[in-house]
Amino acid sequence: MNKNIIYYIVGFLFISSLTAQQTPAAKQTTDYSIEGATAHLGNGKVIENSLIMFSKGKITFVGSNRVKIARQGTIINAKGKHVYPGFIVANTSLGLAEIDAVRATRDVNETGTMLPHIRSIIAYNTESKVIETMRPNGVFMGQITPRGGVISGTSSVVQFDAWNWEDAAIKTDDAIHLNWPRSFNRPHWRGHRGKLTPNKNYTKQVDKIRTFFENAKNYLDNDKSSKNLSYEALSNVFKGTKKVFIHVDGEKRMTDAINTFKKLGIKNMVIVGGHDAQKIANLLKSLRIPVVLNRAHRLPASEDEDYDFPYRSAKVLTDAGLLVGLGVTGDMERMSARNLPFYAGTYAAYGLSKEEALQLITENNAKILGIDSFTGTLEVGKDATLFVSEGDALDMRGNILSEAFIQGRKISLETHQTKLWKRYTKKYESQ
Repeated sequence: MNKNIIYYIVGFLFISSLTAQQTPAAKQTTDYSIEGATAHLGNGKVIENSLIMFSKGKITFVGSNRVKIARQGTIINAKGKHVYPGFIVANTSLGLAEIDAVRATRDVNETGTMLPHIRSIIAYNTESKVIETMRPNGVFMGQITPRGGVISGTSSVVQFDAWNWEDAAIKTDDAIHLNWPRSFNRPHWRGHRGKLTPNKNYTKQVDKIRTFFENAKNYLDNDKSSKNLSYEALSNVFKGTKKVFIHVDGEKRMTDAINTFKKLGIKNMVIVGGHDAQKIANLLKSLRIPVVLNRAHRLPASEDEDYDFPYRSAKVLTDAGLLVGLGVTGDMERMSARNLPFYAGTYAAYGLSKEEALQLITENNAKILGIDSFTGTLEVGKDATLFVSEGDALDMRGNILSEAFIQGRKISLETHQTKLWKRYTKKYESQ
């Protein structure tokens, strides 16, 4: 019996090793020089025939390949190719659920409504097979965000090459996420949408949010008779060092949310979703409130909206002087996050330049998430989180990665999907 148990365990571990995510790369010990590529810096600038060098996980040189300077370490000839900073996805539940139909794999939301003390990073699963599919498309970092309730919890920003959540985290507890009440309800059943009806409890629900924050402020400002974890989690929100990501659409609802938090003394806000944000662009700009848009591939939100407005929204908000980022939520949101660069590419096809669209998922997202001091663009002193692509990385036809690095570590681009692709390519080539 004991031998059978041992055989079973050994067999299980062997099978697991065949299906587990690739082993995280070792710390960078070899310097690299990438020369000849078109470098898209992520801040709107482009360098033709570039030279990029990095050592010990940090970029040491960004400039022209014509500059007479000694190359460092291994030289990568990228002539005719393109170099990009690693893409960053905001507002994603990656790593918090694996199989929607299996309850035990879902840690997206917790029981309750006001949960600012719930930390998504604790539940983040670095072994997720969904996460490894991000890397072949250049998506290397993400803001791991809980869902559900009124205050869903606290997000953290991670990089996608790690043994555990401690290794993955590059900024912990960056923001709390709040779902603003709907002013109208629309019932859903079996794929059909019913008629809009006013939410009679809207005012009460807003008052409940206001009261919760007022009670938290009173608790934090006065002697605490008993410890309250929910209120404690809002301390940095009132100090301005932790952001409030308000998930809200609609002109009135966004205005209500912003005015409510202004009166509470909370200034560090981000609008997520932001449908109709163009109607309050002056208010958002005056308060320096960024907007994290959802993927462009969606239907118009109302009957009188232009059919192509979802595709043009990034252009409209950018022209209004707003800081605009890009996230992924909704149906199949974790799996769809791998398409982040192509969503940005769609915004480019409808008004933005390619470099402006690239900024949505590089510099802009880095600024919104508060990580722009060390990542998001190709600049000296920042993390060497970057990749080489055969062509335009915002176009699925050109997004073919040949080299990829996270914090200077040369990472694997192999996944279960790429293995199947190669396997069946050989099958059809032989016929």
